[in-house]
This record gives sequence, C-alpha cells and structure tokens, in this order.
Amino acid sequence: MIKKIIMMGLVCFYASSISAQVNIRLNLPSKKETEISPVVKEKVEEYAASINSIIQQEKTLMEAELKVLQSKNLDKAEFEEQKTKISENFAEKIDQRIEALGFDLDSVIQKQVRYSLLNADITSEEELKANLLRKYRATRSLDPYFSYGIMNLTNSSPKNDLDNNIGFNSNLEFGMKLNYQFSRTSPWGLTSGIGFSWRTLRLDNNKIFSKDSNGQIYLENYAGNIDKSKLRTGYLMVPIGLQYNFSKLKNVGMNIQYRSYKRGFRVEGNLYGGVQMSTKNIVAGNGDDFRNRSNYQVNPFVYGGQLNFSYNSLTLFIKKDFSNYFKGSYFPNDKALVIGLALGL
Repeated sequence: MIKKIIMMGLVCFYASSISAQVNIRLNLPSKKETEISPVVKEKVEEYAASINSIIQQEKTLMEAELKVLQSKNLDKAEFEEQKTKISENFAEKIDQRIEALGFDLDSVIQKQVRYSLLNADITSEEELKANLLRKYRATRSLDPYFSYGIMNLTNSSPKNDLDNNIGFNSNLEFGMKLNYQFSRTSPWGLTSGIGFSWRTLRLDNNKIFSKDSNGQIYLENYAGNIDKSKLRTGYLMVPIGLQYNFSKLKNVGMNIQYRSYKRGFRVEGNLYGGVQMSTKNIVAGNGDDFRNRSNYQVNPFVYGGQLNFSYNSLTLFIKKDFSNYFKGSYFPNDKALVIGLALGL
C-alpha cells in the first residue's frame, strides 16, 4: 500500500510537469526544515532525474509520430483512434523503461524509517543495532519536580492546644529527582534526589506562636484582629525508594525491546529524611506585625514515608512523617500528613 501511494504521488507529479512542458526538478527541503534523510533525498532526486529523461525522450519520439500521422489527412475518427494507439504504445514503453531502472523502493523506505528513528543515516545492520541500543537504553536521568500538598497534623493522643487552634496547613516543595531504571526492559527502578520543602502551619481563633525568655513556646491571643498567623519551616529533603512502571514492553526491531520508564502509570514508595534550614514566625493584623526568624522548637530532623501514584508527569502523593513535628514535649505526638499533587515526579 505504501508503494502504491508513493508511486501514485510521483506519477501525478510528473504528469503535471509534462503537461506544462517543464523539466522535472524535485527540491526536497533541507534537513533543518524536515526529517528527510539526505541519502533518501539524493536517491529520490536521482530517480526523478532518470524518469524525467525517459519521459522527455519518449515524448519527443511520440510528437514526431503524431506529426507524421497529421500529414496523412485522415478523417477525424480514424485520426483519434490512431492517436490513442500511439499514446498507449508510448505510455507502455515509458512504464517498461522506468521499471527497468530497478528503483528499490523498499530500501529507500527502510533508510527513511531508520533516519526517522535515529536522526542519522545508517549503512550497516551492526551500526543500526548499536544506535538503537544506544537510543533505547535504560533510563538514567535527573529531572526537576514541583509539588504542593495539604498538610494536617495527626496523633493518637488527646488534643493539645495546637490541635484545637490549627488552621489550613500546606507543604510546598521543589527539587531534582533521580531516576535509575535497572535495565532497558525492567519495570523497576531506583529513585532518589534532593528537594527543598517549605511547611506552613496556620493558626485560627486569633492565636499566634509565642515564646518566653527561656525559649519555651506556646500559643497566645493576638492583641487585635489578626489577618495571618503562620509558622513556616524550610527543610532540605532527600528521598530514596523504588518505582514500578506498568508500561508494556515495546519492540523496535532487531530483537530489541524496551520499556518506557517515565511514561504511563507508575507506583513508587520511598523513605525520606530532612534537615531543617530555618523557621520563621509570620504575624500580620491591626496590632503588631512581625516576621521573626528564630528557634520555635520545630523538629530539626524529619523522616517518614511517601507513596506516589503517577501517570506521565502528574503524580498524586501521600507522605507521612514518622517523626514529631515539634521536638521534645512541645505539642507531643503531632506528626505531619501531606496529600497533594506533583509535576515531574
């Protein structure tokens, strides 16, 4: 079917050129403009030039025979009959000469397919296989990601003062993720990377975070109407885990198979750890406004587990701290639970 389409296109092209009595010139766009192989372009141009030469030669001979036919002064019906026979004979002769050129369309199509796959002209099976193996090797990459989640504090103890006055909390994170597929066909891969996480606790009921002269933190009422009261803590995070990809194996020929590692549906589980960079207490209202970067007894180290459900570049994730949000006896047993979406994980 492909052969017929290509040959029909060539024939139509040449027929229109003959009717206009112009020389055929096949000008394919440059490699920068298209994905046509330079080798394929050269072969097709050579073939087009040969066909053009055959058509022009036979056209000259046919016109000579038609002049002889016109000189016989035949009646219109017989003239048209003889003219049709001459045209059919020359058309058959042109077909035979073009067929004798031995243009290997299969070979040209194969060259274009290889070029489209590898963006290079390959001259041997060994070189083709080496390039395919190189192109479809196991995924080893470091990719950026961004995530945002809703955070809650959970515990199995009676509610403390923080639990009774907590508002909307969030976790914003971005960083680089390492993907290390174990082999070209393996659904399994190692994941790791590094990220920067900003966790924000917000208070309701006109409460703010305060601390006394001994560094003890507690919640107190704001003197006025509060607009915002939040405690933001930054962490440097490092995860390590395993990912499973449900994509099917794909065959690219020459007994070479591969599995897409970062596309399709994937499930990942990891453990993470983080170290605190800084904590800032942000308060704004019709009373005192301040941004205090200080120690508010937030845990300097966090660790926990995360579960990711991904499709292509979009991920739904759930992460749960195994460590307390605050250290020591401050708001005991409160642990962060984050549910959100990520791009690039």
